[in-house]
Amino acid sequence: MFKQSLIASALISIIGAAPAYAAQLTGKVVDANNQPLSNATIHLHGKSKSVKSDKFGQFTIELDADSQLHISKPNYLDHRINVTEEQGFVRVELTPTSVESIVVYSSALHKNSMEMTSPVSVLSGDELKNRAKPTLGETLKGQPGINASYFGPVSSSPIIRGLDGPRVKITQNGLDSSDASRVGPDHANTNDSLAAQQIEVLRGPATLLYGSGAIGGVVNVVDNRIPTDVIESLQGAADYSHDTNSNTNTYAVLLESGFDGFNFHFDGVKRKGGDYETPNFALPHDEHEEHEHEHEHESEDHAHEAEEHETEYANRVDNTFIDSEQFNLGTSYVGDHLTVGFSYGRVDTDYGIPAHSHIGHDHDHEHEEEGQDHEEESVFARVKQDRWQGLVNYAVHSDWLESVGLRVGYTDYEHAEIEDGNIGTVFENDTTELRLTAEHRLGEWHGTVGYHFSDSDYAANGEEAFTPSTNTKTHALYILEERRFGDFTLELGARIEDYQLSSKGNQLEVYEEDHDHGGNLDNGFISYDLEMTNLSLSIGGVYDFAEGQNVAVSLSRSERAPLTAELLSNGIHIATSTYELGLGYELEGDHLHFEPQDIEQETSNNLDISFRKFSGDFGYTVNFFYNDIENFYYQALTDYIFSPEHGLEVADHTHEGAVPVFKFKSSDAKLYGLEFDAHYKLSNFARVKLFGDSLTAKLDNDEYLPRIPSNKLGLDYEHSYENLTANFTVTHYFKQDNIASYESETKGYTLVDMSFNYDFEFMGSDMVGYVNLDNLTDELGFVHSSFIKEQAPLPGRNIKLGIRGYF
Repeated sequence: MFKQSLIASALISIIGAAPAYAAQLTGKVVDANNQPLSNATIHLHGKSKSVKSDKFGQFTIELDADSQLHISKPNYLDHRINVTEEQGFVRVELTPTSVESIVVYSSALHKNSMEMTSPVSVLSGDELKNRAKPTLGETLKGQPGINASYFGPVSSSPIIRGLDGPRVKITQNGLDSSDASRVGPDHANTNDSLAAQQIEVLRGPATLLYGSGAIGGVVNVVDNRIPTDVIESLQGAADYSHDTNSNTNTYAVLLESGFDGFNFHFDGVKRKGGDYETPNFALPHDEHEEHEHEHEHESEDHAHEAEEHETEYANRVDNTFIDSEQFNLGTSYVGDHLTVGFSYGRVDTDYGIPAHSHIGHDHDHEHEEEGQDHEEESVFARVKQDRWQGLVNYAVHSDWLESVGLRVGYTDYEHAEIEDGNIGTVFENDTTELRLTAEHRLGEWHGTVGYHFSDSDYAANGEEAFTPSTNTKTHALYILEERRFGDFTLELGARIEDYQLSSKGNQLEVYEEDHDHGGNLDNGFISYDLEMTNLSLSIGGVYDFAEGQNVAVSLSRSERAPLTAELLSNGIHIATSTYELGLGYELEGDHLHFEPQDIEQETSNNLDISFRKFSGDFGYTVNFFYNDIENFYYQALTDYIFSPEHGLEVADHTHEGAVPVFKFKSSDAKLYGLEFDAHYKLSNFARVKLFGDSLTAKLDNDEYLPRIPSNKLGLDYEHSYENLTANFTVTHYFKQDNIASYESETKGYTLVDMSFNYDFEFMGSDMVGYVNLDNLTDELGFVHSSFIKEQAPLPGRNIKLGIRGYF
């Protein structure tokens, strides 16, 4: 209860202010043809609240001081205008863009995607809702520079420029998601795309605001669970969709209301579906051998029989069902100066874990229709998460201090793996996080300073507990400043972070004293404390060299300390069929030493260059990046194997059930490449887009890093006629033959997708009917970045039918 009380204390520690006289400012937002623009966002700089323009483009907002209005609308350039209390009326004309431009909440300085020094992409509105999948990885993987880890479609995390896991921060409204998705690829993240207003992907280091875990990038899920705008009436939306491939039904609802500055929010998502189908594919040898002999007794000639039987094929990936429910409740008060709010969210999800080594029998593929219990399934995950958040923002409007903001959160997360009806392993993570910011202007400089605190208690208990229980605590101070010099905007940033990791050594330590070798520590954990200071620096700029065109350059240096799994792993990771050892361990003969003395921080020196054109009929974004990383943490295949009977031993022979041993090491590495997105407006009704990415990732010894995503190239054509919008997309994933020594090549494949949206009105409500045709040609595709690529190819042809209504 202490951590919950910390949130409550922070929320009530606001000093009241005397009410100020507020003058009303009215205005109208129009396009270049003087036509009204509805649903534009008008934000008063320095305050958290904003208003929307109505269907006539009109709006009213209250002023209590001379200030600046920030007017934004998707696919239009942002507009900023200074206003006074006596002005009374203002007319704002917005210019359309050829490349989507939208305000990025995670930017901290109210910037849109075309003004950022670092590359960013945003999914929002109906496009986000139509593309929404059960996981963030599957929702975002079509974006340039973004791929998915893919442990089946119900457990898939984003990969940004080849980096994932500990190097990609997944946040919800700027606070860490606090799940276990960074511990293993079979652990799904807890953010649902349907509950989001928009999803932002910051490519490259975003460590200044979000911590050393964001050395590769940030995925920020923005929702309105704590309303920050004044809601004056009941409004909402409802959505239903059906996927034919996995027989999945998805329901989503949003309700919001308010009165006299008090606002209320509710959203909920329910998703239930079975195993997904694929084109015919050959089962790996050990997989089809298991199916062939699962009901037979073991015999001496078992291996000989397995070699002789013919290859077995499958057209379905077993144990990939999902049964998920989640909801969020929130309330807030939005006044002229003060915004304060609180929210609670709950996640309950069961999902199958495919290719699990303990799976040895079939399950009923129609369990979701017959109402069978998941306890009958072989292995599945049961995820429960409770999440509390609080928000306070106070608009000061002094000569130098604009606003003070506080976000606090507490997350109680549990991931249990159920095996044949019994709980095998339980992962828990309790996290308290606080972010205090002050936005200011000092002369010509505009910026924010902040304090960031995080306290995470992680525990794993059971046969898959390959990492010890650990407490990780960080304290950080950061500053981000910008200044405009004519057509050039300079941005400077710095962050200093105190990182403390404390392992509790919760598992029984098998330690035999040996003065010559240091002891045999097979399958045991050691109590250990680590403290490091991480320093991150950045300098960047955006030069508007022509109307609607700019170039952005960013240089940064980011430091990161190892997480628990990278530092202290010591056990079988059943999901990946490997034995994992952390950086702190050393192998010598048949002995294992714990020697963490020489561990150094992972330090990344980064260069980003972006070219953008966002006006006229032709527009583009092209990003070049180069990351030179010192002490890059990665898993290397050793000359050892592990079996429960024989323990760790040199792999000069084989045992039944033995798995390879992978050890985390550190070495210098380089990652570089490009990503691009180019649009051309063929007519008022048609638009074509070309997109793609390319990545090279090598260690200093010229060896390729493992599981680096394939390069991709895509073409998208969109045609609109009256209320109907049709979209046709072809994406080719190239063959991946730049592989680590122990990997196999992955063949290229091409995915063809189509979608149709139809807008109509029903009983006074706006409605959208949509049809998505995914993998139209039923192409067989394997994801190179997946640990189980051979056992779990991509889904085959799927038809998604849906309807969405707004009121």
